[in-house]
Amino acid sequence: MAEQNSFPEAYDANRYERPSVTVDLVIFTLRREQLQTLLIKRKNWPCEGAWALPGGFVRLDESLEEAARRELEEETGLRDVYLEQLYTFGHPDRDPRSRVITVAYFALISSDQLQLCAATDAADVAWFPATDPPPLAFDHADILSYAVTRLRYKLEYSAVGFQLLPAEFTLTELQTAYETILNEKLDKRNFRRRILQAGVVEKTNFHREGGHRPAKLYRFRDDAVAEIKARRLFP
Repeated sequence: MAEQNSFPEAYDANRYERPSVTVDLVIFTLRREQLQTLLIKRKNWPCEGAWALPGGFVRLDESLEEAARRELEEETGLRDVYLEQLYTFGHPDRDPRSRVITVAYFALISSDQLQLCAATDAADVAWFPATDPPPLAFDHADILSYAVTRLRYKLEYSAVGFQLLPAEFTLTELQTAYETILNEKLDKRNFRRRILQAGVVEKTNFHREGGHRPAKLYRFRDDAVAEIKARRLFP
């Protein structure tokens, strides 16, 4: 009698080709009044000398998210940041090394947290405008474009934009952040009314000096529901 745990020959894993799996990161921040993304200059073949999204191969002993967070920490020195799976890109010819499937993630980092450090496989690391990057390696231009679209969409129905701001901010700074990401001008009175009605921010006891009078500082409510009904902020 055959053992219960034995498998038919057709199910021998060694009979099948095994594609490699990578993670690629679209790391967004707001700086110099732009939505910017972190890029690395590749040191090795393929695409040596080209700019690319940070990322790397998934190790056998780690999950996809663990791999993404490891790569994120290597490039920024940060651990506790917003990270979300974006999409899986798997065109057969996307990487000349072998059959490589990549799972893309996007991360949101406040500019006051920035700490860049190029990994050992990168010649350089720098911030670039997310909507006007240099030519990118592999299919990374498609990944970046998809990430910008996703971020803009999520901004309309969630509080994800707060991840790009410092812990305390003025309503003007918040509106500027939204306008920068959406690449459109928003009505000041309407924006503030909708943000306050959504109940996701609260006043602090502090003000920011400057201009004609000090501006009130706000913060994101810890107990607020992160997801807001579609079009609640933007009609």
